[in-house]
Amino acid sequence: MVSQPADSIDLGSLRLTAGEGRRFDLDVGFEPFELGGERYLVEPSRVPVRLDVSRTLSSGYALRIRFTAALVGPCMRCLEPGGPEIEVDAREVDQPGGGEDLRSPYVLDQVLDLRAWAREALALARPDQVLCRADCAGLCAECGANLNTAGPEHQHAREPDARWAKLRELKLD
Repeated sequence: MVSQPADSIDLGSLRLTAGEGRRFDLDVGFEPFELGGERYLVEPSRVPVRLDVSRTLSSGYALRIRFTAALVGPCMRCLEPGGPEIEVDAREVDQPGGGEDLRSPYVLDQVLDLRAWAREALALARPDQVLCRADCAGLCAECGANLNTAGPEHQHAREPDARWAKLRELKLD
């Protein structure tokens, strides 16, 4: 099935009756993310998204999006390129007159801002740290070497702890 580009959907133009639903395969564009002062690209830049729209019994909508995308940028431990793949499955309800909890911030005048919803859903689904791999060892605190490639022989001579200096002066004969 071919995906069509769409950053918003006019839900009113779908003319769904109560209980009726439709599924759409769309491409949504993403802007880069800024995390911890670093820039992360979403790949691909236009992500295939599956959108399910259902009309509720009282003139509202139940919405669901699903997609997979990668956040590509520097690993937060070693700064090497990383790109974890993130699976998103998000739901929204827009029920007029149902109170604030049942109003979707992405639906305004029956137009769904699919781009904003997909971006926020990806931001919520992303891991706390973007890593090149789950067991990334990071950088050496002494010299900045990448500990993933430095090997187990990477060590530094440790300075004696200054707090014990007076004890080293003791002569026990």
